Amino acid sequence: MAERILVAGIGNIFLGDDAFGCEVVKRLAGRGMPEGVEVVDFGIRGFDLAYALHDGYEAVIFVDALPRGEEPGTVYLIEPEIEDEGEVTLDTHGMGPVKVLRLARALGARMPRTLVVGCEPQNIPGRGGSQTDPYDDMLMELSEPVQAAVEEAANLVKSLVREMAEANSKS
Repeated sequence: MAERILVAGIGNIFLGDDAFGCEVVKRLAGRGMPEGVEVVDFGIRGFDLAYALHDGYEAVIFVDALPRGEEPGTVYLIEPEIEDEGEVTLDTHGMGPVKVLRLARALGARMPRTLVVGCEPQNIPGRGGSQTDPYDDMLMELSEPVQAAVEEAANLVKSLVREMAEANSKS
């Protein structure tokens, strides 16, 4: 039986580089994926993603903008360790991967192997807005370095899925 893998794009399409995960899964949607792999654009629907983690996936790959202080467009692969510590907060607009995993665990989900494919954003929401115009931060496109990283990230996700599928077929 094929391993069930969820590739989850995360981000807000109205906040520039925050839409990175959405763009990567859009690119992946046009490519063939092995049986058992679901590619879903969750956008800012963290609650939906937390509930999806109850569906018995063996692995989940989050794709998201991930500021870590490197050059914009830098693509990262991280296997996070989610501590049991920390308050589970319900925030319909601020449910990043760690909060989603904590909520899913609090709701009783078995945690699958979790990977994050992230990209260093150039335009970070909240840094360009003003007190008088909260819409200053609204950007409907990715910055050039982040747009250039979409293909690299899509290839990385495809490679990870292929490796997981091959490892599962050998077991």
